[in-house]
Amino acid sequence: MRIFDPHIHMTSRTTDDYEAMHAAGVRAVVEPAFWLGQPRTSPESFYDYFDALLGWEPYRAAQFGIQHFCTIALNPKEANDPRCRPVLDELPRYLAKDRVVAVGEIGYDSMTPEEDEALALQLRLAIEHELPALVHTPHRDKVTGTRRTLDVVRESGIAPELVVLDHLNELTVGMVLDSGCWAGFSVYPRTKMSEDRMVTILQEHGAERMLVNSAADWGRSDPLKTRKTADAMLAAGFDDDTVDRVLWRNPVAFYGQSGRLDLDEPKPDEESSFQGNSVRRGGE
Repeated sequence: MRIFDPHIHMTSRTTDDYEAMHAAGVRAVVEPAFWLGQPRTSPESFYDYFDALLGWEPYRAAQFGIQHFCTIALNPKEANDPRCRPVLDELPRYLAKDRVVAVGEIGYDSMTPEEDEALALQLRLAIEHELPALVHTPHRDKVTGTRRTLDVVRESGIAPELVVLDHLNELTVGMVLDSGCWAGFSVYPRTKMSEDRMVTILQEHGAERMLVNSAADWGRSDPLKTRKTADAMLAAGFDDDTVDRVLWRNPVAFYGQSGRLDLDEPKPDEESSFQGNSVRRGGE
């Protein structure tokens, strides 16, 4: 089984997670830029973070046979902090990088005017850079937030097939699929989406334009939720081809629109390093 996790925050995870993910069939991931958990105090902290998503993390993933790509953006939560907003002026130089396969995460957290402005601006950047857009739907008042997001997407003029709205549920999937956008689902312990609920949604809505991710981060999460969803699909009667479509071909099709996916499996090299650092510990 081959798996592409289209939304996972590997900066927050350990090398043990990479090893377990590879054993479970994960061969590629996309890591969206997001907030740190505590407020950033200056835009400069974004730049080291973006550089790590483009350098250190692809190197680290490659040591475990996994291709790592990223999306770059000012995330919705930090769009409300005036200390962070100058990063919007610096995004174009990062969006030109080879391993950036979309603009994201963008969207809504609290649905403020500041978030409105940041979302519209970054959708324009996606159009200018001919990149897909990964859009975060709010965890509170999700139906209203999703409708508002779809309105902004339509107003931006971006082609709907270049947009995925993520963190969807049973109440929002229909309106997103009807819009022509892709539908993303985060399978997460206790909150968001469970494997069984995901199976039911796929039974009701089919596999077209569906993306399933773990969204694993520094919170209570599980980087193996993609594999567990695949196993739940098989147990529910889905065939291998449909599982492969949802867990591999769909994310390849969506992010492949960037023209930047190189899915040749990396060859781990225990002797290699990145700018003088390696994943080895305990001496040479």
